[in-house]
Amino acid sequence: MADRETIKTTSAPQPVGAYPHAKRVGNLLFLSGIGPRPAGGGPIAGVTLDASGEVASYDVAQQCHAVFANVRAVLESANADWDDLVDLTVFLTDIKRDFKTFNTIYAEYFSSDGPCRTTVEVNRLPTPIAIELKCIAVARNK
Repeated sequence: MADRETIKTTSAPQPVGAYPHAKRVGNLLFLSGIGPRPAGGGPIAGVTLDASGEVASYDVAQQCHAVFANVRAVLESANADWDDLVDLTVFLTDIKRDFKTFNTIYAEYFSSDGPCRTTVEVNRLPTPIAIELKCIAVARNK
């Protein structure tokens, strides 16, 4: 069986359950789902909550930039780079509204030679966010 390493960091938002930020298995790095929550807690970028704690409005562009920053933080804590990403699964809570914006911002971070990608709509994520990424990277020995 391949060597396994658990990756945990304080540079990214803490998981909302009993799982690590990432797991290295052989030369592959599997990141747990990562959203735009800030590493130290506090307000989520681009999210306005109503008095009952439900999402009143959100700015998906701000959330996209925040989620990419969080992915980068986990990669760096695992001694990997942005260019090591090979596959992304994108979860959006409103694909009709947010896909075009996400695609535009995605192109700022990746070229057409970037990682493979799948984008799906989900009706809800575990925290009041509109986007989450699930990533796989090649973990080179650095």
